[in-house]
Amino acid sequence: MKTVGMYLVDLLAAYGVDTVFGIPGVHTIELYRGLAGSALCHVSARHEQGLGFMADGYARATGKPGVCFVITGPGMTNIATSMAQAYADSIPMLVISSVNASGDIGSGNGHLHELPDQHAFAENIAAFSYTVPRADALPQAIARAFAVFSGGRPRPVHIQIPLDVLAAPADALPPVPAVPPRIAPGPASAGGIDALRAKVAAARAPLILAGGGALDAADDVRWLAEALDAPVVMTINGRGVLPPAHPLGIAWSASSDAVRALMRDSDLIVALGTELGPTDYDLYATRSFSMPAPLVRIDIDPQQLCRNAVPALPLLGDVGETLRALRRVWPGDAHAHADGDGLERAAMCRAAARQELNDEMRRDLALLDSVRDALPDAAIVGDSTRIVYAGNVGFAAPRPRSWFNASVGFGSLGYGLPAAVGASLGDASRPVVCVAGDGGFQYTLAELGTAVQHRARVIVVLLNNGGYGEIKQAMVDGGVEPVGVDLHTPDFVAIARAYGWGAQRVEEGASLAGALSEAAAHDAPYLIEIRAR
Repeated sequence: MKTVGMYLVDLLAAYGVDTVFGIPGVHTIELYRGLAGSALCHVSARHEQGLGFMADGYARATGKPGVCFVITGPGMTNIATSMAQAYADSIPMLVISSVNASGDIGSGNGHLHELPDQHAFAENIAAFSYTVPRADALPQAIARAFAVFSGGRPRPVHIQIPLDVLAAPADALPPVPAVPPRIAPGPASAGGIDALRAKVAAARAPLILAGGGALDAADDVRWLAEALDAPVVMTINGRGVLPPAHPLGIAWSASSDAVRALMRDSDLIVALGTELGPTDYDLYATRSFSMPAPLVRIDIDPQQLCRNAVPALPLLGDVGETLRALRRVWPGDAHAHADGDGLERAAMCRAAARQELNDEMRRDLALLDSVRDALPDAAIVGDSTRIVYAGNVGFAAPRPRSWFNASVGFGSLGYGLPAAVGASLGDASRPVVCVAGDGGFQYTLAELGTAVQHRARVIVVLLNNGGYGEIKQAMVDGGVEPVGVDLHTPDFVAIARAYGWGAQRVEEGASLAGALSEAAAHDAPYLIEIRAR
């Protein structure tokens, strides 16, 4: 007899899922009944927060949803932080959990793992949370989840299945479709495209802001930038949309004085898939950000179109589809501003932004540049730590999906290592470098074992400053005597080796070239600890 749990595994495979991140428990045994003989690879994490971050990293590296299996109660509460991070950053994640038997939900009788209302707990950190009431409701629930992932603003979806439904027979369910129907995102309306064409053609000093919603439209953004002679400011989640060598690219924080000056000097700003949120545009929390020029905004989320700044022209649609529609009505290969000064404006902005850096930021950016130069194909995944903060200010990623971290938006600690593992398992063709601090690294340190077990190609660059260095500095700057920020830290090299990693220690300021070369050649994950001065 095929059960609902077994049917679910087949259904996920039909939707193109190849990896599931999970921790088995007595409540999810029926989810695992069909896994052994399936095409899905199961990745056993050490904690649900870690597996959620792995799914997040997998999704960011591949563009596909990360799928998680978690148990009722503690599994859900543990993965909540990961879901909230993915929700803040618009990352597709499917969290499938068990829940107590149908007749026991909400009873308060003290059943194993029981929460008062697991659905209510999850729905504030998900696009939707749904309880599958009976077997025949499952296909529709999964279809609805994948519609969110492919047709709208991607965010986590939570589907919980009661224990009795998981074990129920699936004989009456329809056959799993070979190719399930998908919702494809579309362009803005024809009238909107015409209005967009008129606005960008009339602008004399246009500027493009490219966010995470433009990651899969890099070629289209490049065409628009070159057609308009428009500089492109890439947000943290939009880094790599233009490569470092492109003369119109600006991989600098939108909160920098240089970028704000560029925005003030522009007569039209075209925002592509960016929420215009404070962690990008008001990083220093001055509340002084405002949109200085007429704004055109393209976004797939109707609610986001008018958040943080109200556009003169809001266009609801997928960024890539909309730009390709614009290109079809563009006059040949004509450049609207062939005699413009976009290249000069971009160069001046980059130079001015670099002048804003202090010495520590310059050193940290040089370290990231050395990682990129030594491992040009690598994805760099960051935790919340000093070097990553510097990278968010001014690191030029070589391509889309090669720079991401959790230090913006929700701002979780402990993200870096598990997200790097997930990114590596999602795309084994390139190495993945995790940049972390000793404080955040210890949140999810146990995932060192997951990396070894699943042969993830991960290199960790760990800055050890003996605690929560950035918080300590914030306390000092705020006139607060530092409390709780100086930590006892273990021997990270010894711990990494105990898990089966290669590892070495270098002093801050020393060249990383040799260590990175050794790490890249190693046949297991590798940790490089940098002892802060």
